[in-house]
Amino acid sequence: MEPVIIVGAGPVGLALSLALAAQDVPSVVLDEGPGTDEPRPARTVVLRADMAALIERLGCATVRDEGMRWIGWRAMRRARQTRHVPLDLGLGTVLAGEEGLPGDAAGPAAPLHIPQHALTRGLRDAAARHDLVTLVPGSRVDIIEQDEHGVSAHTRGPDGSWWRGTHLVGCDGARSIVRKLLGVRFPGRTAVERHAVAALRTELPWAGEALLHRRPPWRDAGEEIAARPLPDGVWRIDWLLPSRGELVTPDALVGRIRDTLAGWCEGTTPPYELIDTGVYTVHHRLARRWRVDRVLLAGDAAHLLGAVGTQGVDEGMRDVDNLAWKLALVWHRPDTSETLLDSYQSERRAAVASLLRAADQALPILRGGGGLRGYLPGGGRGHDVLLTDGHLGRGPLGALPAYPHSPLAPEPSEGRIPVGTPDGAPVDDVRVSAPDGTTVRLRDRLGRGRLIVLLVAPGTGVWDRRHWVSAGVMPQLAEAVEALPAPAELLVTDGYPGAPAHAVLLVRPDGHLAAAFSGVLPEELHAAADAVRGGVLDAETADDDAADDEDHESHADAEAEADDEAGHKGRRTKARRKARAKDREDVAADAT
Repeated sequence: MEPVIIVGAGPVGLALSLALAAQDVPSVVLDEGPGTDEPRPARTVVLRADMAALIERLGCATVRDEGMRWIGWRAMRRARQTRHVPLDLGLGTVLAGEEGLPGDAAGPAAPLHIPQHALTRGLRDAAARHDLVTLVPGSRVDIIEQDEHGVSAHTRGPDGSWWRGTHLVGCDGARSIVRKLLGVRFPGRTAVERHAVAALRTELPWAGEALLHRRPPWRDAGEEIAARPLPDGVWRIDWLLPSRGELVTPDALVGRIRDTLAGWCEGTTPPYELIDTGVYTVHHRLARRWRVDRVLLAGDAAHLLGAVGTQGVDEGMRDVDNLAWKLALVWHRPDTSETLLDSYQSERRAAVASLLRAADQALPILRGGGGLRGYLPGGGRGHDVLLTDGHLGRGPLGALPAYPHSPLAPEPSEGRIPVGTPDGAPVDDVRVSAPDGTTVRLRDRLGRGRLIVLLVAPGTGVWDRRHWVSAGVMPQLAEAVEALPAPAELLVTDGYPGAPAHAVLLVRPDGHLAAAFSGVLPEELHAAADAVRGGVLDAETADDDAADDEDHESHADAEAEADDEAGHKGRRTKARRKARAKDREDVAADAT
């Protein structure tokens, strides 16, 4: 029962340990720090609605107690409001639509805003309560070795220890030791943006709403100011700084605060309590490789982003959502092919690369270097729309990731049909009937390591499940689901956007649509499910692996005695040479 080793106990590492535990996979979290987090109210995280729901499913109580969902988003340019977007709190309330939408349309889903230390504390408390998660503070990794059977990690210190696991995931941040030990390159751009930040308690005219103010009219205001509310009357305010400007002194920051509050409150600075301040620099980087055999990277260890509305921690949680079910399936089913874990890199790296490309293309336009396009009529409004979409998780800067070209995508077949959700995109959070007869949101059934087979059956929403569970196509579909090559759950919905009656949707454990069928087609459903799990090793490879396992067990003790330090060094050197050769191949492929 070897665990998965997770290096790093930030939000991403802790969330991964809990996501694995939810699928009965043990993990050891090696934390370089002391196991506590310094409160920094000025350092906050914005999570889109689906990732906030993921964190809550993992047992993190602070997202409810210490986070805040905005009720609206405002955009201002100079002294004029250019955009107001009401947000849907997900409580069943229908809000008025923004300009250009029907008046009864619900707004975009409200993101969650929470201090990062509160998020980390909530995840750490949840992990400490779980029997399958072992937290090890004061453990800095300095050696990683892997073979065909697992990974070994050494932590240094007076009582340095060796840890053994099936896989290792580096969630240890921008200066990742795991990434450096693997020899993986981390190219990108430095100092894309700089911001001064303050967390303060005060009253602003837009209670519960976030604000993005471009080119404020008062003197020395700078290019852009953002204000985001937190609970208890606290606001985080960001001032965009010149990329290579002077240091921000405390007096200069207090001056910015007073001028900004006066500018927003009709010339009078309201009373305020300054809680925390800081200056942070945004970098854009993307690791060349996210997987080296049994070692993987996630979160800031794999990517850095955050300019013009993109959200780094939110993308790190999407890494967790994508990786956890794949790693759990491999842990439970060693005969799963390499395609499954390979798909983590191909899907997530492509999605983050798309966001980075969009940000790189937008920055020259949004930050004053857009040439003639900056003088075209309506250009400022287009910029506001682009930035708003980035902050709210829409458009090229913030759209939810889709994996239409994934290695796990099922082959086309005659029974496939299009629905309102494109293949590979996240499914809509419709109401479904659960096996126990209760009505829940589809999102509530995700994250359990199971495929979801969703039958669209109009009218079932008004009938008790026991009346239709054995009628119509249900018995045949239940039998088909039982025969799938991976664990699956059968759910029923009264309707799904763009789907006809009796359509069957196959949904991945992370909530992305794999395929939709025009009815109950057991063979096509089976083939699609097999593709989603990456298939299995071919018979010859599986036999060879079984023989290797048997030989490994019978000679384990002898190998342990013969394996001296020289052998360790030889394997590490060979692994580094192999990684460098692979990096050269990746660089050539990227250039092509």
